[in-house]
Amino acid sequence: MSDTVIGAQMYTVREHTKTAADLTQTCRKLREIGYQAVQVSAVGPIEPAEIARILDGEGLACVATHVRLDLMKDPDACIDYHRTLKCNYTALGSANFKTIAEWEQFASEYSQIAATLAEQEVYAGYHNHSHEWALVDGRRPIEVLVEELGEEAWFEIDTYWVAHAGGDPAAWIRRIGELPGDRIPIVHVKDMDIDADRKQKMCEVGSGNLNWPAILDACQDAGVRWYLVERDSGDLDPFESLKISYENMLSMGLS
Repeated sequence: MSDTVIGAQMYTVREHTKTAADLTQTCRKLREIGYQAVQVSAVGPIEPAEIARILDGEGLACVATHVRLDLMKDPDACIDYHRTLKCNYTALGSANFKTIAEWEQFASEYSQIAATLAEQEVYAGYHNHSHEWALVDGRRPIEVLVEELGEEAWFEIDTYWVAHAGGDPAAWIRRIGELPGDRIPIVHVKDMDIDADRKQKMCEVGSGNLNWPAILDACQDAGVRWYLVERDSGDLDPFESLKISYENMLSMGLS
């Protein structure tokens, strides 16, 4: 897996990215752990040029962002933002609708947004949570997205949330990897544990109950290039959590 890169999803450290000074310190810590790349997400009101300067100064590449749908609908602004960050990938954090007809309409509209941005080499993806696996009008929204999103739209599969929904992350990664186009360049790697009261919780990659050999084999077969560690909440300090996940992923053969 020598062509892969381990990165950090900055949502994990969102309490430490509110100012430019905070972001600089956070990026330095991430680089000291060993991370080479980040997904810019949930940072404070910092100008894109300043974010880019900080990332460059600390030796981190921005391989992806999370941006709002309204920015994606303004292609010139979205493209300028990503060119400033020297980044070609963005993802919508999620969507949620009450009817399958609304999901189908979203898939159609988002496909057009992705196609427009792709003309300027900015590629729009969709990041899942678990509600996309709930039955809505007799159909699961994830099926709508997989079957109806256009080839220019990619999927940022989040391993924890697939498992939270009762799905098999490896199977879904393989399924999406078989779609036409470059459909799964990035995954969010996040583990799941369970407490004595049967409550699911997020934990460090390799410290929980997900089947990482199967997940990583599926990722390799699907052409995943960036593995972004994320932990929304958990028992440990976020930097300690990212360090443990990074070291565990190295032991799994990633680099």
